[in-house]
Amino acid sequence: MSKFKTLIARLPKRLTAVVAVIASAIILPTIALAYGPERPTYTYENPAPRVTFNSITNNPQVGDERNFVRIKEDVTGATYGDNVTLTPGKVYSVSVYYHNNAASNLNAGGTGIAHNAKLRMELPGVVKPGVNAVLSGNISASNAIPTTVWDEAYGLNSTNGDIALRYVSDSATFTSNGAVNGQKLPDTLFTTGANLGYDSQNGQLPGCNEYAGFVTFKFRVDQPNFTLKKEVSTDGKTWVETTATQPGSTIQYRITYQNTGTTQQDNVSLRDILPANVSYVPGSSLIANATTGGQYKATLDGVTTNGYNAGSYQPRGNFYFKFSAKVADQAALACGVNTLKNTARVTTNAGYKEDDATVTVNKTCEPGKISVCELATKKIITINESAFDASKHTKDLSKCSELPPELPKTGVTENIVAIVGLGALIASIAYYVASRRALV
Repeated sequence: MSKFKTLIARLPKRLTAVVAVIASAIILPTIALAYGPERPTYTYENPAPRVTFNSITNNPQVGDERNFVRIKEDVTGATYGDNVTLTPGKVYSVSVYYHNNAASNLNAGGTGIAHNAKLRMELPGVVKPGVNAVLSGNISASNAIPTTVWDEAYGLNSTNGDIALRYVSDSATFTSNGAVNGQKLPDTLFTTGANLGYDSQNGQLPGCNEYAGFVTFKFRVDQPNFTLKKEVSTDGKTWVETTATQPGSTIQYRITYQNTGTTQQDNVSLRDILPANVSYVPGSSLIANATTGGQYKATLDGVTTNGYNAGSYQPRGNFYFKFSAKVADQAALACGVNTLKNTARVTTNAGYKEDDATVTVNKTCEPGKISVCELATKKIITINESAFDASKHTKDLSKCSELPPELPKTGVTENIVAIVGLGALIASIAYYVASRRALV
């Protein structure tokens, strides 16, 4: 059906609506071939009386020449066809057949020779999930009728993310009976087009089957991707997504990253977002990866503030990162179950992902009692739930910070004592000075 839709898109606008109505009223048992333009066809026994490309319908080698672009996975035993399902990390081969259908007896006078013969390929860079990548081949010559013919093959992205198609450098090659056999085609194949030929890549191609040939090239399917897992532990041994602990306890968090894509990921950034009532323990960060030999090594702080650059990772590369955190004391917690959710974020050239782990802490209070932040004093206090006043209290304990203890107040008596003491000190100094003078 995808080829049929593409064919509709290439039709003249005045015919598109008619074809669309017909298409909606029938069910196609097979995918319609997408090639163009419509042109006179010929047979192997009765070739064309002029320069025209890929219009013979019974070629013993390829069948209907109008279907001249084909694709397969680049593995032994795979056969070329019109469609493949693209898998990240795999390489695919595209084959393009070219044939000047002019009768051989036209070559001697020059009327059967194609001039400025070229092949231009269209290879999409990025393919969205569930979409068919269209690989289009365009064969042209300045004296051909029609000037250009085209055909398509398709690769389906059946993954849940974008994929990228990367041409394998220097893989475009001629297969021919002529001197161009085995020669490489330039990268202009994918832009302005590359010259076809027989004796050389000069754009001159005589008519007849013996001068026909194939161009094959390869591309790789890339997909940047990674996994992220966040876990918590109360003993440093058992790692889970959710656990319970006590007020004032120290817990450990662990973040696991792996590059599951097909390209290297550089400057992998890690940031951990701690919830209220959980604080990072300075100097507790450890990382284990290929650079550390798979063993945990101490590393820089900062994962809970500005973030941490974990370096570069090849496909299947990974790291483990863990650190310790302190749960707030009971006084800072609310009555009942406190749910403390911690979120880790890893950012790469494939975007970012987040995962979280949860710690629950129970604070037992007298029945009917609740912990609140007293707005006037910025202190956490426990009150009867019925006494809660939103103008005086807030249940958001993170709004509260303890004030420093007040300095002692000085009364009148204390002031008199201080003055008397100061006078005695002055008198003592005066007596000492006078004594020294008397000695002299």
